[in-house]
Amino acid sequence: MARTTVRARVALVTYRPGENGNADRDLPALKEALEDAGAHAVVAHWDDPEVDWAAFDLVLIRSTWDYSWRVAEFVAWAELCGKLTRLANPAEVVRWNTDKRYLGDLAGAGVPVVPTRYVAPGEDAELPEDHEFVVKPTAGAGARFAARYTPAERETAARQLARMHAEGLTAMVQPYLRNIDAAGERALQFFGGRFLHASRKGAVLEPGTPYDGVKVPHPQLQDWEVTPAELLVAERALAAVPDAVAAAAGGEGAAPELLYARVDLVDGDDGEPRVMELELVEPNLFLWLHPESLHVVAEAVIRAAR
Repeated sequence: MARTTVRARVALVTYRPGENGNADRDLPALKEALEDAGAHAVVAHWDDPEVDWAAFDLVLIRSTWDYSWRVAEFVAWAELCGKLTRLANPAEVVRWNTDKRYLGDLAGAGVPVVPTRYVAPGEDAELPEDHEFVVKPTAGAGARFAARYTPAERETAARQLARMHAEGLTAMVQPYLRNIDAAGERALQFFGGRFLHASRKGAVLEPGTPYDGVKVPHPQLQDWEVTPAELLVAERALAAVPDAVAAAAGGEGAAPELLYARVDLVDGDDGEPRVMELELVEPNLFLWLHPESLHVVAEAVIRAAR
């Protein structure tokens, strides 16, 4: 008797597009690659109450790029979904990574990160008087509510902090690392436990751009040949994740598995790479820029689903 092969059912989770349509350029190609590899792939909105998440072998978070406006709701969805089926990345990772205070956890583990001070609502901020700095929220994406200031612009920065605090947002204050103007920001992608590819983009925060102004999230994006120093820092950051997530969850449970990760690096004043962000929720994989990685991702997704 012939054996019937059961197709893995995979949900590719995205956001509800506005009038400009979905900005995820990878989504159609990834769906097609999964179908060609033998899976049954469905594109679904994370906040669609009609979706039966339990019907899928794997729910893959891809471009839920509106979550930073609805963090509590999104985390609740991830926790519910993770109880119904396999969610990638796991809900405990999502919970930890939606709050950029994770940079403090990484720094505590010895990972070189961009120096960061956190200012919660009700706390006074002593803004730098001798160097450029950046103010942004601990929950944000696409440079939302992020701006670059000189010491002479501290009053404007204080108004931004007041606006953020009024909305209940905790702020981050970081030095503006000027090497980013020349070396840019590098994004190292990992998938299925292996390094996938890297890209480089120019500086996002231009001088004088308002914190609530429109910004280009990935200016001058291009392929990048990763350096040994960059790869080492990225791997150190990923190695610190299980302990950090376990600590955030009270030290209980098995170490979470990461199906995908993106480590964003910039150079410090010493020229050495530092972690700017560790994207474990919904990182743009830039598969359109690296089409050679598409089949690798599709195969890893199907393995995870099975």
